Amino acid sequence: MWLKMFRESFLFAYSSVVVNKLRTFLSLFGITIGIVSIISVFTVFDWMEGSIRESIASLGDNTIYVEKWPWSSDANIKWWDMIKWPPPSIEDYEAVIKRSSSASAVCYTVSSSEPVKYRGNMIGETWIMGATHDFENVRSFDIERGRYFAQSETASGKPVAIIGAEVAEKLFDRIDPVGKEISIDRYKARVIGVFKKEGKGGISDNGMDEGVLVPIDFSRQFINFRNPFLNSDIMIRGKDNVSVQQLSDEITMILRAARRIGPGEENNFSINRATQITSTLEPVFRGINIAGWIIGGFSILVGGFGIANIMFVSVRERTSIIGIQMALGAKRRWILQQFLTESVLLSVTGGILGLIIVFIGTLFINYFFTLGMYLTAGNIILAIFISATIGIIAGFAPASSASRMNPVEAIGYSF
Repeated sequence: MWLKMFRESFLFAYSSVVVNKLRTFLSLFGITIGIVSIISVFTVFDWMEGSIRESIASLGDNTIYVEKWPWSSDANIKWWDMIKWPPPSIEDYEAVIKRSSSASAVCYTVSSSEPVKYRGNMIGETWIMGATHDFENVRSFDIERGRYFAQSETASGKPVAIIGAEVAEKLFDRIDPVGKEISIDRYKARVIGVFKKEGKGGISDNGMDEGVLVPIDFSRQFINFRNPFLNSDIMIRGKDNVSVQQLSDEITMILRAARRIGPGEENNFSINRATQITSTLEPVFRGINIAGWIIGGFSILVGGFGIANIMFVSVRERTSIIGIQMALGAKRRWILQQFLTESVLLSVTGGILGLIIVFIGTLFINYFFTLGMYLTAGNIILAIFISATIGIIAGFAPASSASRMNPVEAIGYSF
């Protein structure tokens, strides 16, 4: 019985929506824009959060980074003091290797921008990173073709390189780069591997996609290790039974001793952790989330008023029909359900149109920028729920007024 009533209400509502196309379009517009606003923000938010989580995973949740500059601001340290700090040096790295009992792997890296060339193809400014052998043990990455450095290659500073996916595409197009010889600045290096493409987004933008990794001693040929503005860091992964805080405390003591920092003097280096990034970005994400609800909520509110107005007009137009239905035995709850169904149908249709627009938008974005941004099932359910709720709220007053009509007065009513 209930299903039959619902079916009849739905068919009646559907016929009304189809017949009044202009009215339907105007009713849908506000809801559609609202859903596009809210779900677009949430889709971008989910993508950013996912990308950052992946980036943090690649950095390592039990890994610390010794660098000149901190990843988060510290009110007690002024930038004009930090600019005087020396960058992490190879001597700092050797001190950590020698004295740390909490580290399972330690890697020293330096980087600079250098031109890279293969035959007639050249990339003007390419991120070149020189690293010690333990780079593979502190950073998460995949090699799509070829292999990682052999221990003997990093120990001897052999001229070999692992290139990013974007570098491979620009220099080699469809040719297999493995085994080919490239030029970094004026120095030759043989390609032994290609990193798997990571794509844009996250903390490190393209990650290793646009970079070239070489053994640390080979990088000495084109990177000045004594440059006071050297871009360098020490990556330290802790042992499984050691907390990040314990690791940080130990490395701090080792570096203070290695740099002869006296008691009471401030550190002249930064200990960075992946968790600093999430705590720094949380207020930003919160602001984006609130902005999405405000913008989308205003649009949906306007759309809800539009649906309510259209439904009041619809009730007035069909007053005599309502009177006839009630005279023939239609109960008030059936009239109420009939108009509520129409209101929800309008609102949900607007929500679905909004989802379609967002979905098409993600297709375009992924096609042109390869971001891996997708419309999630959670956001689809949220959009349908919001649309249906707005439909019920907006349609209740018109539906209630229709169900309370006097059948005799309604039959004689002329619009």
